[in-house]
Amino acid sequence: MVEPVTSYRTRVLDAELDALLPGLPAIAIEGPRGVGKTATALQRSAQVLRLDEPAQAQLLAADPRRLGEGPYPILIDEWQRLPVAWDLVRRAVDDDPTGGRFLLTGSAAPRTAPTHSGAGRIVTLRMRPLTLAERGVCTPTVSLAQLLESGVVPDLVAGRCGLELRDYTAEIVSGGFPGLRGGSDRAVRAALDGYLQRIVEVDLPEAGTALRRPETLRRWFAAYAAATSTTASYEAIRGAATAGEGDKPAKTTTGPYRDALERLFVLEPLNAWAPTFNHLSRLSSSPKHHLADPALAARLLGVDAGALLRGEGNQIVARDGALLGSLFESLATLVVRVCAQAAEARVLHFRSWRGEHEVDLIVERGDHRVLGLEVKLGGHVDDSDVRHLVWLRDQLGDDFLGGAVLTPGTHAYCRPDGIAVVPLGLLGP
Repeated sequence: MVEPVTSYRTRVLDAELDALLPGLPAIAIEGPRGVGKTATALQRSAQVLRLDEPAQAQLLAADPRRLGEGPYPILIDEWQRLPVAWDLVRRAVDDDPTGGRFLLTGSAAPRTAPTHSGAGRIVTLRMRPLTLAERGVCTPTVSLAQLLESGVVPDLVAGRCGLELRDYTAEIVSGGFPGLRGGSDRAVRAALDGYLQRIVEVDLPEAGTALRRPETLRRWFAAYAAATSTTASYEAIRGAATAGEGDKPAKTTTGPYRDALERLFVLEPLNAWAPTFNHLSRLSSSPKHHLADPALAARLLGVDAGALLRGEGNQIVARDGALLGSLFESLATLVVRVCAQAAEARVLHFRSWRGEHEVDLIVERGDHRVLGLEVKLGGHVDDSDVRHLVWLRDQLGDDFLGGAVLTPGTHAYCRPDGIAVVPLGLLGP
């Protein structure tokens, strides 16, 4: 058995893997570099093939029979470095579909797709940066899975959180990459800058994206960061990346940037909710823009915790409110996505065609019943803050499981109208 990583930080994904691995022959863990995919997979691996080491990649390519020899589970780390590894695993699963045989980890989708999707043989799970609960900054008392199962009821909404706005701001700029936790503010900023530099100088070229002018990508990247939690058009983002009049990057340049950054899991747009089971119509289909971690957006925009608390931050792309509010919503989106995946639900956003009604996060169960979640930077919640949730409840009837406002406040409770108020630090799987 491979020696487990010391001082391992338990992840929400651990419970998913423990539930799925015994019954599935192969699971692929995908996500951005540095979120802990390998460390998590090592906790349950008997041997490791590290395909970012050329010698091991060559050995596997030369002798695929190694996959049939065990011991199991076999971890194939950075499988995208040898895309044929996916097909080798698929064939090994065809020969022996016994559960618990393979784990694959990857921080990029390969340029050359495998010849087979792996459907029915390889199940894919997304791993994201640390949630607040995984960081250990607050103990969650409100379970998203329970809200999805039973609806928003007072018995499920309780607890007190000691985090204040300045604490959430510190978490936004420090990020959820496990290897960066515990360092000084300056060390974290330097590490995040290095992370972004590697994406531009190493990861994108390795993924096949030619960068004749890296500064153009950096400007576009910063403009995308400024659009965090908005539905700004890609044309608006492209225009905001202009260094000077007449210097707008071409669509043929920025389109491949976006595609490549999504393949690296650095961009994770939040798609719009498009229900087909009720009379709601004329809905916006534009995605909300998010990076894998709001700390990356903060570094791209050159703001620290103090600047965010003072309301600073260039308005490169039009948005409502301060940059801190947009980044707090992005942190909430990260937390909700991790918890929703564990509950077999998906996360989207809702906006009517003209913007009369919008809900920041829609968490949809497999049967299409939904929770509505609003994100508010202020701790006090009044009727105006829940009006869209109340409207959506009236539209959906029994398909609406309940609504909640996620805040940086201190107490979780249900309002008299049935809408919950939940400090973000108290929300867990």
